[in-house]
Amino acid sequence: MPLQTTANIWHNGQLIPWEKAQIHVMSHVIHYGSSVFEGIRCYAQSSAGGSGNPTAGVFRLQEHMARLADSAKIYRMPLPYTVDQLSTAVVDVIEANGVTPCYIRPIAFRGYGEIGVNPLTSPVEIYIANFPWGKYVPGNEGADVCVSSWSRLAPNTMPSLAKAGANYMNSQLIRMEAEINGYSEGIALDVNGYLSEGSGENLFLVRGGVLYTTPLANSVLNGITRNSVITLAKQLGIEVVEQTLPRELLYICDEAFFTGTAAEVTHLRSVDRILVGDGTMGPITTALHEEFFGIVNGLKPDRHNWLTPVKVKTLEPVEA
Repeated sequence: MPLQTTANIWHNGQLIPWEKAQIHVMSHVIHYGSSVFEGIRCYAQSSAGGSGNPTAGVFRLQEHMARLADSAKIYRMPLPYTVDQLSTAVVDVIEANGVTPCYIRPIAFRGYGEIGVNPLTSPVEIYIANFPWGKYVPGNEGADVCVSSWSRLAPNTMPSLAKAGANYMNSQLIRMEAEINGYSEGIALDVNGYLSEGSGENLFLVRGGVLYTTPLANSVLNGITRNSVITLAKQLGIEVVEQTLPRELLYICDEAFFTGTAAEVTHLRSVDRILVGDGTMGPITTALHEEFFGIVNGLKPDRHNWLTPVKVKTLEPVEA
């Protein structure tokens, strides 16, 4: 889906026109991938109460901006704004553009300065954009995925806990290979051959009524939607186990699904052309799917205070 532009982008404390958000070709980030970023969703809320004033909520905004700050800290990239200031900036840009539901992309990177590998003398730039974005993982009846020939990053090479642009070169290889071979997405193994995650999603499996997910030590991003689903599962009385998982569990599990800001909660229909269960969304995935979307869309109480309210004048439809 082509990127739909909006009017404004936040840059280092100011709103600027979309077309003015440009960087120099010699910026450090272009040559060495020195960026950290976030993906955040803002949802239209159905709880406007018939007032005629549409409302929206940004999902787990503070947690996302805290992870951005953590990623920057790992890469010795001091951010000139606090988590609270960056969170306020997200609300400002959404309200200025008046577009929701939407996807928000904050990014911090090393700009125009030193051309050598050492980034420390290059300035840190921060941009925040928002735009309409719908379904990420193709497959209306569930996603058909494969195990990738590409492994996730080995420990002590690239830090998986940092959501860094350079890490996503690995993700691109996984996703391109999957699509070229006729799949919606790929699942990567870690350096030891155990399950890790998708190119941009965390992985959950269900077997015997127990919900399994791979731990952070398996080169997994500490997903915020992942954390949310674990929280919801425990409240629904579903046993959750975080442990190292063998590849073959993909083929004999009862249910499987991805989580992520872009993927939200997406059930997997098949893996390597082997149906997951009977191929339909299973009961545990369904319960978590309904609970998650009920909260983010305002159909159920936001009992965890996950949503930051945003005042918007228009609601732009997004293709499902």
